[in-house]
Amino acid sequence: MDPIFDGNNPRGLLLKVFLRARSPLMNPHRKVWLPRIMALAPLVAAACFSALLQTGCGEKKIAAPAAPAVEVANVVVKDVPIVREWVGTTDGLVNAKINAQVQGYLTKQNYKEGSFVKKGQVLFEIDPRPFQAALEQAKGELAKDEGMLYTNNANLEKIRPLAAVNAVSRKDLDDAIGREASSRASVQAAKAAVRKDEIDLSFAKITSPIDGIAGISKAQLGDLVGNPGSPELTTVSTVDPIKVFVPLSEQEYMRFTREAEAKGDSEDKGPNLDLILADGRVFPHKGRLYFADRQVDERTGTIKIATLFPNPGNILRPGQFAKIRALIETQKGALLVPQRAVNELQGRFQVAVVGPDNKVDLRWVKVGERAGPLWVIDEGLKPGERVIVEGVQKVKAGMPVTPKPFQEAPPASIGSTPTTEKQPR
Repeated sequence: MDPIFDGNNPRGLLLKVFLRARSPLMNPHRKVWLPRIMALAPLVAAACFSALLQTGCGEKKIAAPAAPAVEVANVVVKDVPIVREWVGTTDGLVNAKINAQVQGYLTKQNYKEGSFVKKGQVLFEIDPRPFQAALEQAKGELAKDEGMLYTNNANLEKIRPLAAVNAVSRKDLDDAIGREASSRASVQAAKAAVRKDEIDLSFAKITSPIDGIAGISKAQLGDLVGNPGSPELTTVSTVDPIKVFVPLSEQEYMRFTREAEAKGDSEDKGPNLDLILADGRVFPHKGRLYFADRQVDERTGTIKIATLFPNPGNILRPGQFAKIRALIETQKGALLVPQRAVNELQGRFQVAVVGPDNKVDLRWVKVGERAGPLWVIDEGLKPGERVIVEGVQKVKAGMPVTPKPFQEAPPASIGSTPTTEKQPR
């Protein structure tokens, strides 16, 4: 049976009575039932209203949500070393390009590519025969000119006494003096030619001007070298010590210069730079500032800074990439929170602070330097306050929470399955 027609339901009872009163088939004595229905109507309405009230009052109340659990960390106070890192490239202290200074055919290569060479060591040899022949010819010309000088000098010595007693004309004396001076000049020019040919002959042996590492040869035996515009034969680089160039922004350069002037740190402090190699190792020898370039690169807005590192064993080579790490200063009594507790919103930074009543206070802060996994907070926090590290996305201002101590995840061991690192919110 349909519940609406159930006699125990007040609404069903009222409907049954109404239907019976309306239908003559169901109630032939309609005139008798109609007054009775009219009398029972108020009672039935009151019963329905009471049933509705009871139904509404019987609904269950919705329970308030439980306070979300979050992980918090205390704001700690400690001295923080302020460290900067820049990516740099290594370069030789001196990079000597080896070129042929005379034109000729390359006949020998006397060094092993990539090996250490000494200053003055012969690296290449050019066919010396043309230069030897030119030198012999120059020596012959010198001997001829010296003979002419001897003859003209002897004639002059004979004419001088005769000219003194007017035995010869003045013109004869002048001619003798001129021939002797001309011969002397010819001898001097011949000596210079001999010297030049000797230098050209010495250039047939190409030597290293410095101690260093010799690079790959760019010429092969039998090549004609020494032509104008031809590339160098090789390069020799001094790599102990070795230079490391880093690009410094104009703003950083001006700030460091201003701080150095304010502290009176213009003098050299000695080695205080670390070099981090491409494999992550820290180079065992510390470096120092060498010099700053004369100008700022207008294309990039950076100035090139040279640092100098000892390089015993010539381990480092020009062209390597490495990081320069420098300790700028030590910030005393800095306030630190985990970086994951700081949220960046349109250039501003916010943290969620849990008060003594375990309610959330969203607070804007001014951040400073990063120190490993921590972040220095310059303004907005006090020592000992609790900040939310995990669960920030679940809270709002004024919301009660259930705080738990934040536990840093241990680093993954070597060989274990890598896990995805959580990104800061």
